[in-house]
Amino acid sequence: MRSVSIGDLALMIGVAAILLPTMIEVGQFNWTTEQGGHGPIVMAIGLWLLWREVKSSSAPRKPGNAVIGSLALIGLLAVYLVSRITGILEIEALAMYGALIVGAYMLFGGAMIRSVWFPLLYLALTLPPPDSVVAAVTQPIKIAISEWAVSLLYALGYPIASSGVMIQIAQFELLVAAACAGLNSIISLGAICLFYGYLRHRTNLLAFVVIALSVIPIAVFSNFIRVIILILITYYLGEAAAQGFLHDFAGLTMFAVALLSVFVIDSIFSRLLHLRMERLPR
Repeated sequence: MRSVSIGDLALMIGVAAILLPTMIEVGQFNWTTEQGGHGPIVMAIGLWLLWREVKSSSAPRKPGNAVIGSLALIGLLAVYLVSRITGILEIEALAMYGALIVGAYMLFGGAMIRSVWFPLLYLALTLPPPDSVVAAVTQPIKIAISEWAVSLLYALGYPIASSGVMIQIAQFELLVAAACAGLNSIISLGAICLFYGYLRHRTNLLAFVVIALSVIPIAVFSNFIRVIILILITYYLGEAAAQGFLHDFAGLTMFAVALLSVFVIDSIFSRLLHLRMERLPR
């Protein structure tokens, strides 16, 4: 491995200069929310994965194309400065992270970057996604989940109905947005699934893709169970109980259901794959 030159050191210092202020703001304004609370854990896991993959990688480590790297870095820094001036944290964070990857490319080359693609992708989950994108994706799902929950409980004989963004059960009312707030954790649920899939099937691309594609259905199913629990807590114990400790309990249950769903899907897929291999002619 080559020694670090003064130019390399200057590049790393420059990247660090944009990393720290942005990540401090991400920590203050995103990681303190329910939607971004997974950030510190995902970052710790992602950095561990990155260290693990870099340590075991046999990819050659030589500087990338200076022209391509410089042009990309200039463009990303321009986006970073504009977004920082205008206060658009989501774009600022993405530009910052892109600059980090380009800096690593210029230092160690494309082969090394490709060999650690998953940790780099995983670490991107620590950054705040655009609110408009999250709302556009989750709002229709929230409405659908609330309708499914109301239909199921109504079929079971509960005095429940929904009107617009409100769920009415007996004398209590719940906002759909509040009941389905767990869907804001879809990124953290996705991070759990991807982490498990990568560690379990890093050498089996098909199995990893199956786990990755199951992220959204698992998140929807887990949040559906959470909504059912919150509605039943409200019905039997009142609104105060549903918004107190038991609200957190419902959130923990959602993550437990998500983990169990991953294990079940993985077990079924592995079993089917094993049966298929047994039927192949030898």
